[in-house]
Amino acid sequence: MSTADNSSSPGAHDLIVFEPPTFDSFEEERQHRKQRLAGALRIFGRFGFSEGVAGHITARDPERLDHFWVNPFGMSFRHVRVSDLLLVNHQGEVVEGNRPVNPAAFAIHSAIHAARPDVIGAAHAHSIYGKAWSALGRPLDPITQDACVFFEDHTVCEEGGGAIVLEEAAAKALAAALGPHKATIHRNHGLFTVGHSVDEAAWWFITMERSCQAQLLAEAAGTPLLIDPEGARYTRDRTASPLAGWFSFKPLWDEIVRSDPDLFD
Repeated sequence: MSTADNSSSPGAHDLIVFEPPTFDSFEEERQHRKQRLAGALRIFGRFGFSEGVAGHITARDPERLDHFWVNPFGMSFRHVRVSDLLLVNHQGEVVEGNRPVNPAAFAIHSAIHAARPDVIGAAHAHSIYGKAWSALGRPLDPITQDACVFFEDHTVCEEGGGAIVLEEAAAKALAAALGPHKATIHRNHGLFTVGHSVDEAAWWFITMERSCQAQLLAEAAGTPLLIDPEGARYTRDRTASPLAGWFSFKPLWDEIVRSDPDLFD
């Protein structure tokens, strides 16, 4: 957190300006990413995004760039602590931690992190509305302001739709379909989102899930009216930056820190 000094203006005072933190060491940055990862997983659990053992969020290690931190296979999202997280390399080996890694999580996230050096966090879960929308094989339409953050910035991956992603070729196809965008909808499977921080990736997933819900409800009631492309781009350009995604996650982070302090264990 930083402050902006506006004391030169008459009657002005210091304003609190929130922005992503910077770090003096890899250790500090690693701990920060792991804390955010544990918090994001708890939030996913609270929102009901769990489906048995399915679902995973990853955070690239700041020092070993071909390694990522991920939730253990078979552990409830709502129970994950910092100390439970696994460090996995791109060969699928658990480098730190004593629990198994989800094979699909390794396959998908290793492909995404390898294809997108800019990605720090990546998120996927078998959330109910994302699953339902993915069965339609369509991108989201700009029918709400919130949905505009994905306008011309998400894709639909048709290859391997519905088949569990375990093979390298299938994972690479998903990463290729994602391309430079913030999200892809894997047909008959669900949503995948990425970000320049764990916070951003988690927020894009949460708001994309809600946008799927909103469009399903709107189409069940009638024919939604679309925001025109110019208006959709205007809204996207002002609400869809990495900083906006990071900041949108902050209220949820504040809530989970207050209610679940054991996530830091």
